[in-house]
Amino acid sequence: MAGYIRIREKLAGRWAWGPILIILLVPAQTLAQAQTAPPGNHLKSAKIGSTKKHAEKTFVLLGAGDIASCKNPEGARATAKLIEQIPGTVFAAGDLAYERGSAEDFKNCYEPTWGRFKDRTKPALGNHEYGNHTASAYFQYWGARAGPVGKGYYSYDLGNWHIVVLNTNCDAKALGGCAAGSPQETWLKEDLAKHPAACILAYGHHALFSSGVFKSHAVHPELRALWDDLYAAHADLVLAGHEHSYERFAPQDPQGKADPVNGIREIVVGTGGRSHDLLGFATPNSEARDWDTFGVLKLTLAPGKYAWEFIPEEGKTFHDSGSGVCHNHSAESN
Repeated sequence: MAGYIRIREKLAGRWAWGPILIILLVPAQTLAQAQTAPPGNHLKSAKIGSTKKHAEKTFVLLGAGDIASCKNPEGARATAKLIEQIPGTVFAAGDLAYERGSAEDFKNCYEPTWGRFKDRTKPALGNHEYGNHTASAYFQYWGARAGPVGKGYYSYDLGNWHIVVLNTNCDAKALGGCAAGSPQETWLKEDLAKHPAACILAYGHHALFSSGVFKSHAVHPELRALWDDLYAAHADLVLAGHEHSYERFAPQDPQGKADPVNGIREIVVGTGGRSHDLLGFATPNSEARDWDTFGVLKLTLAPGKYAWEFIPEEGKTFHDSGSGVCHNHSAESN
């Protein structure tokens, strides 16, 4: 404004409008720069009011599996303390209440720790929930949050992300198995077909791939038909527990072949607090592993991309983090 006054006094009359036009062009140039800012540059895009749009489309999903035992309550207390500090949806990847998933186990072991986050938790069934063969206490505790009684598989959305919760206890009588053509596999295929443009994440209790010492416990080939459906739908992430350790795999196909373009990244996070399991020799495509740290996995889900971070319990130093891009890139614009 001071420059404008000096020019006006010097030139006077009709020439005074020249500097005014120059001043009006400056904000127009600034606006153009903000509109053409590089993707992800939220500081510049904030000038045209899109920060709120980005914030509304970013969600946090955090959790672990293998959680609460009254025989070892300190582990679940430590991981619950982490969750308490982080807003977001909680995934509980099975074996939630040891030893048998009874009503007493949920009341005495799970409820005082992770039960504090019940209203924001999306649970999955573990084998210990079938301590009475029907997982009745699990379904009673969670109600509608657990999915259909006796089945335990369901899906939900977080922004542009479609989240699938699987029941990986394939030998449970009421489930009908996990093979191609089974009720769950048929449901999964139909559910995925309804979300062709979404980023996709699935979680359950058991893992298809793991470096656990005892392969009969760690690796579950009966899940391959479910992985086939996820792979065909261009799924991005699969989370599991069961092994009481942390392990992250590079993207791979259902046969375990590295596939950096279309592969699914599996993360085993059985670190909720129950106990620790030793890891054996590294399975192909295993990128990060730890067997003696309780903690939670935090996922930041944004349009067309994601980031992960393993957050250890207080006093531990193991850490793992990174980011990836969705296979269904069109999800970014939805």
